[in-house]
Order: sequence, then C-alpha cells, then structure tokens
Amino acid sequence: MDLVQTSKELASKVEENVEKGLEVVKESFNNVASHLPFANLAKNSNDTFTIEVDLPGVKKEDIELKVEDDFLTVNAVRHFKNEVTEEDYYLCESNFGVISRSFVLSDNINRDKIEAKFENGRLYLTLEKSEDKKSKNISIS
Repeated sequence: MDLVQTSKELASKVEENVEKGLEVVKESFNNVASHLPFANLAKNSNDTFTIEVDLPGVKKEDIELKVEDDFLTVNAVRHFKNEVTEEDYYLCESNFGVISRSFVLSDNINRDKIEAKFENGRLYLTLEKSEDKKSKNISIS
C-alpha cells in the first residue's frame, strides 16, 4: 500500500467529515435563530421608547408578555400548517415553535406604563420613563 495515497485518502475523509459537521452546526444555529424574533428599538423625543418585535405567523392570543425583575420577556407560540389537496396528491407541512426574546429594562422605565399592541404580525411595545427620570426644561431667570 502506498503511504502517500493512504494519507491523501485519509485527509479527504477528514475534510469531508468536517464539512458535514459544519453543515450540522449551521443548520442548528439557523433553527435557533428562527426562534429569536427580530426586534427594533427606538428612543422617541417624548421620553418614551418603542420596541417592535416581528412575530410572523403568531396569533395575538399566543403571545405572553411578562415583566420580572429587570427583564421584559416576550414569549409566543407559532403554529404553521400548509395543506395542499389536489386530485392526485395531498401535501401537509406544519411547523410548531416557541419564540422568546427578553429585553433588559433600565431603572428609569416605569414598569406600570408598558403598553402593547399587536398588528399584522408585529408586536409594538411602548415604554415610558418614570416621571422623576423624564427630561425637564429649566428656565433661566
């Protein structure tokens, strides 16, 4: 047996297995990422903040909002079912997943004045600063 040829075959098998492993890791990360919804955070000029969370395929009744300690957590369940019935075949694809995203609340956010609105697959959260933390104009005499 040729040592050089055996080494090349072994290196080829190792490389092939590494590539397969990377594909599995990539697929796993994509699966995790599909359960972390995208979110946008904006600071408004009137001492409020807006968080927009994308929740496509989620129904309003499947969303839970919770404030605990310094965290605002959005939990949702997505149910997706696609059925196609034709004369000569039937196709049914379904997907079920729990979606969760948490946001750290600073001390200046009034936990009692958080508002939520759900519209067209997007959750809109409005957070307001506590009265004593809002910006104030000072007049000069």
